[in-house]
Amino acid sequence: MYANFTKHTGIKINRLDGKEDELLERIKNEGANGPADLLITVDASRLEVADKAGLFQPWQSKVLEARIPAALRTPNWVAFSTRARLIVYNKAAIKADMVQTYEDLALPRLKGQVCVRSGSHPYNLSLGGAMIAHLGEARTEEWAKGLVANFARSPKGGDTDQIKAVASGECGVAISNSYYLARLMRSSKPEDLLVVKDLGVAWPNQKSWGTHINVSGAGVIKTAPNRDAAIRFLEYLSSDEAQAYFADGNNEWPVVSSAKVKNPALDSLGSFKSDALPVGQLAANAVLAQKVFDRAGWR
Repeated sequence: MYANFTKHTGIKINRLDGKEDELLERIKNEGANGPADLLITVDASRLEVADKAGLFQPWQSKVLEARIPAALRTPNWVAFSTRARLIVYNKAAIKADMVQTYEDLALPRLKGQVCVRSGSHPYNLSLGGAMIAHLGEARTEEWAKGLVANFARSPKGGDTDQIKAVASGECGVAISNSYYLARLMRSSKPEDLLVVKDLGVAWPNQKSWGTHINVSGAGVIKTAPNRDAAIRFLEYLSSDEAQAYFADGNNEWPVVSSAKVKNPALDSLGSFKSDALPVGQLAANAVLAQKVFDRAGWR
């Protein structure tokens, strides 16, 4: 994908891969002397942390305004692919009608059945931010307390670990990002295919506000030495060709409607109604979500 941009524009890209927190700290420390033009990362709450730290500048592009839906961009950063936070359940232990909403996961009937990663993880904080926007702080805290009461074990590991725990029967239901499930479904390893064989999948809240989605995105660094080239790269990421490559590379969905991706795993899960909440709003609620989860004991 990067090489193709250089081929089309002649602009060379120097790419540095790293953990999100490490990259943010490096950009902060280097300040005006830093070489960074762009930060590309996952999750709206992480992008918002970078923005609140003053690392981004307005991107200003007619191309991006035309191609990226308004709900999937803010003045300082832009989303390029989406993923859903879905519910995975063990079909031998849990009936589908028991897990049709995020709120269902906090009901007493699922006591000892829920597996989920840490409440301090950005994926869950963004979900909490969405729930605060839809339900309010008090009801979200009540939900989090019910969720904690239903834990099959203390939160640990990543989303793939939660899926495997459901498959093994350690818990009956888990919350996971969609691409973790799709990755297992598309795996060439027999043991991965065995994990997903007897799992059920629910798109939460289809009769209310829709399934929570999050994003991968990017912003232009405030001190970017090559701002114009950085904007051109963002515009390139919104092209149909790059959108398909970017999304399919991580089993996600493109944000540009004209971009076509054929992903047999995601396609087999069917279509769903997604939450229309602007990503900037759920990101802005992430700090409050952390406080709510801390009070509920979800750590």
